[in-house]
Order: sequence, then C-alpha cells, then structure tokens
Amino acid sequence: MHLAEILRLRARPAAGVLLALTERCPLSCAHCSTRSGPDGAQFGEEPFLRFVSTFTPQERPDLLFLSGGEPLLRPALVADVAARGRESGVRSAALSGMFFARGGRVPPAVRRAVGALDHFSASLDVHHEREVARADVLAALGTVLDLVPSVSVHVTSDDDAYVDRVLGELRRAFGERVPALVGRVRATGRARSFVRERAGPPGGGAEPCGFAMWPLVDIDGTVLACSRQSMARRHRPPHLVLGHAARDGWPEIRRRSMGDGVLRAVRAFGPQETARRVGAPVCAGYCETCVTLRRGPEVSPGMSLAVERMVAAQRPADLARRWGAGRHADAVELGWSGR
Repeated sequence: MHLAEILRLRARPAAGVLLALTERCPLSCAHCSTRSGPDGAQFGEEPFLRFVSTFTPQERPDLLFLSGGEPLLRPALVADVAARGRESGVRSAALSGMFFARGGRVPPAVRRAVGALDHFSASLDVHHEREVARADVLAALGTVLDLVPSVSVHVTSDDDAYVDRVLGELRRAFGERVPALVGRVRATGRARSFVRERAGPPGGGAEPCGFAMWPLVDIDGTVLACSRQSMARRHRPPHLVLGHAARDGWPEIRRRSMGDGVLRAVRAFGPQETARRVGAPVCAGYCETCVTLRRGPEVSPGMSLAVERMVAAQRPADLARRWGAGRHADAVELGWSGR
C-alpha cells in the first residue's frame, strides 16, 4: 500500500480510522503534537480490539492507521488489530518515532508487529534526531523494507534545506522505494510553546478541513471526529465527540460522522467559512473557530459529495501540498505506479 494511496484515502471521509493506541513514548520530542512521553497515559486493549471486531466485509473502513504516542510500545496489540482488520478486508498502517532503532536494530517483537502491517511510516526530523540518530533510522528502515510491503517517511520541518538533505539521503539509500510526506510544525501539543497558530487559508476563504475526514479512536477509547488529537481532546465540543469504542461500532461511528451537519460543513467549507455562514464567531485560528461551533449551515449531501469528490480527485502530490509539503510535494509519489 503506497503512501500516495494513503493520501488519496485521507481525502475521503470515513475511508479510514485512526487508532491512538497509547500516549506513552520513550522519546520526548520538543514538537510532539500529543505531548507524549515515558509517563503518558495508557489504557486497556479491549476497546480497540472490540471496535475493530465490528468491521464486516460489507461495512468497514479501507484503512486502519495506528499511532500514539508510540504504537510499537504495544507490538502485540498492533499485530492483533492489524490481523482482525484484515479478516474484514481492512488494510493497516502505523507511524513510529523509531525509538527501537538505536544502533540500527529492529527487535523481534517489533519485527512481528511490522510484519503484520500493509504500510509502515517513520517520523524523521530534527526533533526526533536528537533522540535517535538519522543513520540508525536509515539502517533500521533497510530491515523494515524486507518485512512490510510498503514504507514511507514523514518529515516535519519548516526548514527546506534540512528537508532537501533528508530526502537526498533517502534517495541515495533506497532509490524510489521510500517516498516521503513533508509537513510543517503545527501549533499543537508541545509545539504550542514555540509555533504560532496558522490562521487558515489566505484571505480567509473557504478551505475544506482535512482533520475532520477520518474518526480517531483516542487513547481511552473515546471516538473523536477530529484527528488533531490534542485540540479535540482538550475542548470536546459535541460535534467532535462521536462515541466510545467500548460501546459503539464502526457502523454507528460512520453514520454519525457522515450525518452530522456541522461536520459536513467543516469538511466542505472549513470551520471559518462555516462560522460565517451561521453567524458564529470567527476566531483568529482555524481550529479554534471549529471548537466554538455549535451548528452548521444547511449543507446538502449532494454539495458535500461534490466537494469531497473535487478534493479526492487531486493528485497525491496536490493533497500533500494541502498538508504543507510545499515544493517537496512530489516526494509522496516516488515509486508509485499510478504516477
């Protein structure tokens, strides 16, 4: 499952679901969006396993994306969730901070977990490099490439020169086998201390929200409509809480996500344009506006579908630009047969 395919699914509402398996992480990166660390919260496995067991071949997402914290601190859970999803035809991917890669190694438990996935992504940026050396990450990725069908790297940086160096090393080491998604550091989690919130699209126009496309099962089993985890968890407005994995299944969560008028409007127009249309306060920040919304404009399913199709029809590189990839957007399509 190539990174470009994941980007295309990411542009389709409810095409995937994110599972935050833990808030724990052996690393304490300065820009961590979830403020994860060694003492982070961690709950039982059952809500995640139960939720995935509600998938059927007829009613399921296309992709399970596993994150945290660090999901590979729970390698058996990663493998179990991936296996249960596959029974219904659901593919799986995970994003790791590569804590295990010191010395370039991949421990046996991690090998088993990675081998259960359809896609593996590694985070690589200046903040991660202070914890795990880039050379060790690249060495470990060489092993991972033999374990999983597809591998990618997520590079988070506002420094284009740094990104150029990283992408150059990836290309020299792996050719076109390891594409990369480049993103910008956002003012969320620990990064709020040194990054200013971006106000939204230039000129304040409509900008469909990518964070509201997929539901997120948070660390305690709460299902949120927003994948910007720290923001949705902190404020929890009614339109961003879809249920709980211990009692609600995928059919209910999907129906609530797709049927909520506020969410349909946010996905179609973005929160700031939605607020203008209903006479609600428009805050300086894009996401801050969303958490103040209590109702949305009348958005017909046809209008929502038209916007969704327009977004989903874009090239993966164009979608990457929406996430902040800039001139490095084409890196998501390296090695992709659909180019």
